[in-house]
Amino acid sequence: MIELYESQRAMRNMRRAAMQRGVVAVLDVGTSKIACLVLRFDGTDGLIESDGIGAMAGQAGFRVIGAATTRSRGVRFGEIEAMAETERAIRTAVQAAQKMANLRVDHVIACFAGAEPRSYGLAGQVELQEHVVTEQDVSRVLSACDVPDIGDGREVLHAQPVNFALDHRSGLIDPRGQMGNVLSTDMHMLTVDGVAIQNLAHCVKRCDLELAGVASSAYVSGISSLVEDEQELGAACIDLGGGTSSLSIFIKRHMIYADSVRMGGDHVTGDISMGLQVPAAVAERIKTFYGGVVATGMDDREMIEIGGDTGDWDHDRRTVSRAELIGIMRPRVEEILEEVRARLDAAGFDALPSQQIVLTGGGSQIPGLDGLASRILGQQVRLGRPLRVHGLPQAATGAGFASAVGMCLFAASPQDEWWDFELPVDRYPARSLRRAVKWFKDNW
Repeated sequence: MIELYESQRAMRNMRRAAMQRGVVAVLDVGTSKIACLVLRFDGTDGLIESDGIGAMAGQAGFRVIGAATTRSRGVRFGEIEAMAETERAIRTAVQAAQKMANLRVDHVIACFAGAEPRSYGLAGQVELQEHVVTEQDVSRVLSACDVPDIGDGREVLHAQPVNFALDHRSGLIDPRGQMGNVLSTDMHMLTVDGVAIQNLAHCVKRCDLELAGVASSAYVSGISSLVEDEQELGAACIDLGGGTSSLSIFIKRHMIYADSVRMGGDHVTGDISMGLQVPAAVAERIKTFYGGVVATGMDDREMIEIGGDTGDWDHDRRTVSRAELIGIMRPRVEEILEEVRARLDAAGFDALPSQQIVLTGGGSQIPGLDGLASRILGQQVRLGRPLRVHGLPQAATGAGFASAVGMCLFAASPQDEWWDFELPVDRYPARSLRRAVKWFKDNW
């Protein structure tokens, strides 16, 4: 756990160094596509205000100067399955983005879905020595959080303080400089299967790039698709990807829960492929052009030419009504949404003051999905597109780019995490140091 803390700190420092040089790439490693955006930080677009605890270094304005996307290969359920194929796909995307930006990129920040995310809520409390909260006190209260046994082979992906309380006053964003006697905090910790992070890091290294940070797709999609009021009052973001559907819950501008369902748009394509006995590429085309989840009387009469090149004339000239296509797609989409509903219920989403749900990701573009989703998930459902960022090409502004755009925002102004603070291990004299090391041993 200490190694992980150190490796996350090292990545954070690398990100700062890359931003000071002015260029960093973001990489969205998905099941159906790999997207790469090259960002230039110049500080001329005005500073992005910090909502995190401390002001992070280098929160400058940024501009997208290169963008590329390629079909993903070797990734299944959001996790790397075939290293060489994924490496080739990442190289293709990064090289195309570099060519458009007309410069070379050394550092990338990557996000991925899947890897069985699990959320934990932790709490910590310390008494103040000076009655005024210092940076050191914030470090102390974060390290006082009781960390559960997260299990073998799991790694911490995010660990963010989501609330501070000073004596009886709760809901503080930044307690430093304020007076009180007891400082307490709530922290949200997200753990994932460690092998998924290691494979991603290894793959990026094989592409001759340095990994300067990793993030959860669920988290970054929420940053880019939820408007400020939704992040503040409480909302869930559901990113319907190719191989997985990620969900995150935000309140008070912080993510408090994340999870993923191992089903997505590719499973709908697979059902069409099997149901109509056509190759996956043809099924994907039919889904994109004619798909839907709500059938009307018109759809019985609207015939779709399936096409094909098997050489069997009758087989290749088949037609299917749009109603039949919807009949194949709808059960799978309902299954995905019902699974998402179960995860939201388990997280206690219905206890939040606002229950807005935002659907994003490539899979959210199926016509009629919002109506079906509001029946299954609850009334307040809307389709979300990522925020506009400077320089983003028109082709990359759709819902399928929610996590890539979220990564840009994450790179520019990350929320403070546990590893941004000096934990008191190296702050205190030797006697306390031994106690701190014992504390680490007992707790990790």
